[in-house]
Amino acid sequence: MENNFFYLGEDLGMGANKLYGSSGGLQFLSQVAINGSQHLNGVLGLRQLLRPMEIKTQHGSFYTGEGAHDYGRPVENLDFDRLTGSPEMMALFYGSITRYQQQHGAITQPIVMMGGLPLQMMSGDTAKEYANQVRARFKGIHHWLADEKAERIQIAEVKLIPQPVAALFDYVLDDKGKFIPEHAGLLKQEVGILSVGFNTLELLVVRDRAPVERFTAGQTVGVRRLLELVNDQNMYSLGELDSSLRAGRLDITNALPVWAREVNGEIEKRWGMAFKRFARVIIVGGGALLLSDHLTRQFNGKAVLPDNPVLSIARGLYKLLLMKR
Repeated sequence: MENNFFYLGEDLGMGANKLYGSSGGLQFLSQVAINGSQHLNGVLGLRQLLRPMEIKTQHGSFYTGEGAHDYGRPVENLDFDRLTGSPEMMALFYGSITRYQQQHGAITQPIVMMGGLPLQMMSGDTAKEYANQVRARFKGIHHWLADEKAERIQIAEVKLIPQPVAALFDYVLDDKGKFIPEHAGLLKQEVGILSVGFNTLELLVVRDRAPVERFTAGQTVGVRRLLELVNDQNMYSLGELDSSLRAGRLDITNALPVWAREVNGEIEKRWGMAFKRFARVIIVGGGALLLSDHLTRQFNGKAVLPDNPVLSIARGLYKLLLMKR
């Protein structure tokens, strides 16, 4: 928080919104529901649950975070337009910022934010348009109500990079944005980065600090695909299943091997046996925890999982800000 700015890494994830700042990190589940304002209070014989955080904006009232889908009409728009600042995305962002401040203290300085976006959003003909939309939506002064309490932040600057790039810098930089001597040499070599998120599987190869485009791809076979295999009769929202998965209540015994083969198949399509020439394969994202055994075997000892693969991208974004300040 030098130079009177608060530096914030923001991983705009479909499964969870991840933040990382000087006080540490936070993940806030990307569940959002439109508030119908129909509540049951104190029903005899039933356990009373704590309601999810309610966020009110100019676009309406939303329940956000874990359990939101139990209290309103679920909103599960998983296309990339959601990340450009749709009403439900902003409600989730405000919910996560509120929770971060509750845990780590109020953010009073203007924020310099480094945001991570999926590879598909930052490549191709629409990349510039997507980036401009995200910057325009997030930069500026924001007001909202969180559980009826007025909140305000100012985002002074928004920088954007592909999410997997941040995972690489999380590995080579320390918590002060300085290069880790035993890891920094990877930037001069060929390194594979594999991000298994909620919505997408992203593959990126960097050689001497430049991407190798023929090895770079993104496919929508992330954790949501595992949940779709379990939810073959469409009885639950993806958010409900995600909560059950995180709580260890979801039986994925039969679905996990099927999903693992699909993920492995997509990796082989893009990388084939070329991974043998990579110095390391850095694996991040919530799906990395589920597939750690499968991927470790597939990459024959080259795989590296950070100490916290879920927060790795957000933490890498924060470290990059420290390096560049």
